[in-house]
Amino acid sequence: MSYDGVGLRAVLRSAAFLTAGALVVPLLAGCGSDEKPSKPLAGQDIAAVTRDKVASGGTLRWAVDAVPETLNTFQADADAGTTRVAQAVLPSMFRLDANGRPAANPAYLESAKIIETEPRQVVLYKLNQQAVWSDGREIGAADFVAQWRALSGRDSAYWTARNAGYDRIEKIERGANDLQVRVTFSRPYADWRSLFSPLYPKDVMGTPDAFNDGARRKLQISAGPFKVEKVDTAKKDVVLTRNPRWWGSPAKLDQIVLHAVTRDQRVSALADGTVDLADIDVSDAGRIGLAASRQGMGSPLRGGGKTSAKKLRSWALAHGLGADEVKGGRKELGKAISRYLKEQQELRAVEVRRSLEPAYTQLALNGSQGPLADERVRRAVARALDRQELAKAVLTPLGLPAVPVGSHLALSGQAAYADGSGALGAQDTAQAEAMLAEAGWVAGGPVKEEKKGEKAAGSQNRKGDKGEKGEKKSDGGDDGAYIVGEDDKGRYHDSAPASSEERAEKGEKGEKDEKGEEHRGQGGAPGAYAPQGTAAPAGAVSRPLAKDGKALTLRFVLPSGPGSDTLATVAERISAMLQKVGIGTVVTKVSDDSYFKDHIAAGDYDLALYSWPSSAFPATDARPIYAKPVPAADGSVNVEQNFTRVGTDQVDQLFDQAAATLDEDEERSLIRKADSRIWAAAASLPLYQRPQLVGVRKTLVNAGAFGFQTPVYEDMGFLKKGARIPAPAPEAK
Repeated sequence: MSYDGVGLRAVLRSAAFLTAGALVVPLLAGCGSDEKPSKPLAGQDIAAVTRDKVASGGTLRWAVDAVPETLNTFQADADAGTTRVAQAVLPSMFRLDANGRPAANPAYLESAKIIETEPRQVVLYKLNQQAVWSDGREIGAADFVAQWRALSGRDSAYWTARNAGYDRIEKIERGANDLQVRVTFSRPYADWRSLFSPLYPKDVMGTPDAFNDGARRKLQISAGPFKVEKVDTAKKDVVLTRNPRWWGSPAKLDQIVLHAVTRDQRVSALADGTVDLADIDVSDAGRIGLAASRQGMGSPLRGGGKTSAKKLRSWALAHGLGADEVKGGRKELGKAISRYLKEQQELRAVEVRRSLEPAYTQLALNGSQGPLADERVRRAVARALDRQELAKAVLTPLGLPAVPVGSHLALSGQAAYADGSGALGAQDTAQAEAMLAEAGWVAGGPVKEEKKGEKAAGSQNRKGDKGEKGEKKSDGGDDGAYIVGEDDKGRYHDSAPASSEERAEKGEKGEKDEKGEEHRGQGGAPGAYAPQGTAAPAGAVSRPLAKDGKALTLRFVLPSGPGSDTLATVAERISAMLQKVGIGTVVTKVSDDSYFKDHIAAGDYDLALYSWPSSAFPATDARPIYAKPVPAADGSVNVEQNFTRVGTDQVDQLFDQAAATLDEDEERSLIRKADSRIWAAAASLPLYQRPQLVGVRKTLVNAGAFGFQTPVYEDMGFLKKGARIPAPAPEAK
């Protein structure tokens, strides 16, 4: 989970039924092999050229968030940097194609297929006879066996983060020769292609000590186009160099240096040449676009007279300089503007490559307590939202297709994708209002003052809940709460009450102004409406909803760090949509460090925005996200990664059936049925596929916004002098 979209296999660690008649969920027929597959909404943008146009040599400096804590992707603290290294230096039996579907990797495999289903599933891997580790040893069955034993979950001495799939293997043995590996499963496993990607050498997987500590800061044996030269924590670098024993097309680059750069420093790093490739946010993309168009290049420092500090500050703010940069006097402002103009000149050598990430942003509804524990209220929230409008607000300004995501379990282009949102229904204000009325929420109903010490249901911290690691609540810093609709728009309040109802009821009492006079909202909780005397927006109810003396106000928790502006905009629009049906929101911004562990994982929220990466193997990878929470022996609740805390036995069963069938059509059908029921529960509402914006030096080719496809590291490099990057072919309709 991330609002930055970290790869799913790097972050995954290993309510009752809907009553009959409460909701009719359409059953999807099995999709046959003649079904027209969906297409990705956006293709790669990597300045693709043939290898003969790529110069040999050079160093690619690639920005990452941090130096990886471990180079072992199967450990709990693996991150996106870990994945980048593994892709460049280790074997993967399968990698993702441009449609987000697994494809056999010919560098390591001649073939891999199921050769027996009875009495057991048997997969036969035929390895590329040239495939060797960097120490000269052939890749073979011994490496498969070592990885299976380490990840099977049978030996607790291995500190593994997940064992999905490996726990279903019964035995691994050599085939007819050293280049064949037979894997026999104890029970059928549909997602067998997810295994042994990456594959580590037996030297790393062979013993608990080697697994736990041997590949954290070094990886002495590898088998990719690159090898790990060193991890330099002082310089914040991971240095990869060409692997001289690589048998495939030789790497064009001499080196790839993964360099840690914080998000707010990436434009500067691109400008001064510290990095050549970096994921960037929307505002950074705008700066690079301005540099390319030469707009905003005129200096306010020119001219015979001195420009006033006020005018300089105004110019600086209009051109996106940060608040900290414009605090000083005229001299300091002049220096800041000079730096900006110099960077803009340097950024003309950089361009933005854009696509859609294999990840989607969702609105999460905490269904464990408070008003959202009622399925009717969750469904009303869903029916109040115009997901098309939200997608347009984020993606249209970036020139990307604004299509709402229709599935929790796949994205357009992937085999399992189908729009299952019909199980919940489209935006319909009247239906949303009717559902709220059915749930007992009445417009203008009385709101009573909360008694001292009384605990209202809502998004208070759930200390009894456990994720997979039993996360504990940390201090996380002060929260800032913004009540939607208050007359001082954008004002944030510290130390907001812990629950939705506490805030609503305390607000009903009113606040005193400087003269000591008490002010109330228009008959209800402050924040539900605009200041008194302001015309209500079209379609808005005139008074907030209430039930049992409590106003319907939900706490909307957001991160506040770099790159969170888009989420803030989306949250503002969602709050306005909910306000039209009488649902109030209190927006609370928290630090990035606190956002996940103290709020999302702890259950301390009503509404939240965060992203889940898509997976080519949803039966395995998505199950922990939507599994029904299970009570533990100590009275706590194990939610795995289901941070909405809403699940059903039926969804669990569909996932289990999908993972156990070897019929690909049946697996797709089961995944789609599971998705329909997840939509019906209305606890997770996919909104839009995340934009993928990458700042890239213009001469860098075969790199950029990769979309679904696994990068081909040996083809990356810098364009030869005199060569041209071909114009992208128009997409077929």
